[in-house]
Order: sequence, then C-alpha cells, then structure tokens
Amino acid sequence: MATTTSASFSRLSIPPKSPSQPQFLIFTSPFQTKSPSSRTRFTCSAGETGLFTKLGRLLKEKAKSDVEKLFSGFSKTRNNLSVIDELLLYWNLSDTDKVLDELEEALLVSDFGPKITIKIVENLREDILSGKLKSGSEIKEALKKNVLDLLSNKGSKTELQLGYRKPAVIMIVGVNGGGKTTSLGKLAYRLKNGGAKILLAAGDTFRAAASDQLEIWAERTGCEIVVAESEKSKASAVLSQAVKRGKELGYDIVLCDTSGRLHTNYRLMEELISCKKAVAKVVAGAPNEILLVLDGTTGLNMLPQAREFNEVVGVTGLILTKLDGSARGGCVVSVVDELGIPVKFVGVGEGVEDLQPFDAEAFVNAIFL
Repeated sequence: MATTTSASFSRLSIPPKSPSQPQFLIFTSPFQTKSPSSRTRFTCSAGETGLFTKLGRLLKEKAKSDVEKLFSGFSKTRNNLSVIDELLLYWNLSDTDKVLDELEEALLVSDFGPKITIKIVENLREDILSGKLKSGSEIKEALKKNVLDLLSNKGSKTELQLGYRKPAVIMIVGVNGGGKTTSLGKLAYRLKNGGAKILLAAGDTFRAAASDQLEIWAERTGCEIVVAESEKSKASAVLSQAVKRGKELGYDIVLCDTSGRLHTNYRLMEELISCKKAVAKVVAGAPNEILLVLDGTTGLNMLPQAREFNEVVGVTGLILTKLDGSARGGCVVSVVDELGIPVKFVGVGEGVEDLQPFDAEAFVNAIFL
C-alpha cells in the first residue's frame, strides 16, 4: 500500500485483488487526517443517534431560514409574474374574463405549462363566479394556494429519505451541462456541515475532467473521495468499491457521481441500471436516493429528460439548477405535477451554499410578491 503526499491531499492507494481488477484511490483531505480526535466527531452511527433524522430537520430549518436567498434567486420569475398584481389591483367582476386571460398569459410565460395554467385559471374562475372570491387580494391568495396545493399533493416528500442503514447511498444522475457534479459538491458541503461523514465516489468515468472536478469539490468540502486509477474502469465498479469502503470505514453517506448522458443514449442509460444494481449488492436497499439534476433554464424542455430517467432508474427526487438565471421558475410546478417526483433542492446561485433545500411555501412566496 503506497502513500504519497501533496499540498492538498494525501493519496491512499488501494491495491487491486488481482492484476485484472481496476485499482482505486481514496483521496483524503488533510483536515481529516490531522489526528484521531479530528475524525471522531464524524463517527456517529445513524441507527444510534438518529443522524439522518437530524440531517432532515436541519435541512428543513435551513430552507425556512434562507428565504431571502430563495427570494433573490427567483427574482426573474417574480418580475414576470408581477403583472398579476397590476391586473388584480383594480379588478372588478365585469373584468373577470379579461383579467384571467392576462393572468393565464403571465403563467405561461413563466413556464407553468398549459395543463397547470388552465387548471389554476379555471379553479379561480369557478371561485370568482360562485362568489367565493370578491377582491383582487383574495384572488391573489387563492392563486398562491392553488400553486402550493399542486406542489404539496404530488411532491410532498421533499426531505432526503436516507433510511436507517449506514452508509446511505445517494446517486446523482443527469445530462451533461446541467450542473450535476457541481450540485453533488454543494450537497456534500451541506450534508457535511450537518455532521455527516461523507465519502464521494467519482463514477463519471466517461468525461475525462469529471474526476478532477470532483476532486476539487472534495478538497473544498473536506470530504474523502474514491476514484478509479485506470481509465478502463467501469462506473459500476467504482461505485461498488466506494460503497464497500464506506461500509468498512463507517461513513454515513456515500455520494455517487455518474456520467452525464443524453436521455436518448440508451447504452449509457443502461449503464445507470448497472450502477444501481452494483451498489444494491453491497448495501441492501441502496441507493436510498436517485436525484436527477435538471437545468432550470431549459424550462418545460426538461420534462422528456425527466420521464426517460425516471423510467430507466426510478428517480426519487429532483435538483433544479440555474433557476437564478431564468425567468422560467414555473417549470418547478409543472415537473412536479407531470411526474409526481418531489423537488428536493434548487440551485439559486454560484456559491457553495446556493443549493437550497426546497420548501414549497417559501418557493410560492418567492415567485409571487
């Protein structure tokens, strides 16, 4: 077993069991190797201390406390929808059809999608004509409640479902360019700050720079990482080895990166099935979460991607990125309603803390003034 040191990492080489098997490396941040005492604060047992329950609570509290960041992140969508306030300011019953037509247009421009938009507008029309809604402010509150109900009914499980066994395994999947590896790094930062001992797995063996990118995130977050030393290593082998190491060394969570792929590339999509099966052989019930990263700037165009990934591997949650640069925040509602998959995190900025746990009520308040 050979060890070399550099300014940033110490590299622990794990020899293969036979010459034909790929060799893997664990990169260890110096922060975690200073002394035994610096490691002991991460050696908490999920079963004994309820770490995963605590993490869920912390993430939910963070979502509530970071409302200002979420508010700022959805400013472009909110600007698109601000016309609704102007429409409702001087609303009267005789203007109902005209106002609802313009409200419909505002929702469509923000990528709520035709199906959702018609559902919301017709609900409002019915309540107005029945006399339930008698003022512009009441219509505005009813609009917000309609959107919140859509998110809550089909996407209520926004917390990470990590089970009770260690390590919990989270697979991150998605197309190239959607922010998959960056989202994984930011998620590692958030979970580690919650007290979890995190191991990263560089399962993107298709893109040459992917392991390097994840190594940078490992250094930034002070996490350890397993990478393949051989270019010929299969992604499933890397993830299997990482989960084995996570199990042997008492990690709480293994975060698995995967190769970015178009949803139309069936060979690469089949590779995801192999990865899923590989980790399940090591830890029963793994992966606990399969999170699909979707680029928020694509709006409703993300739906075909999400459908295909869900059919192949069974997506358990969504991470929507780059929403701060988009006026298409309504796609959050559409994707939840269409697929019944909860949004777990949203990306609202470039900073390491800008991957926000999704909170439906905070989201609704952020897009409607």
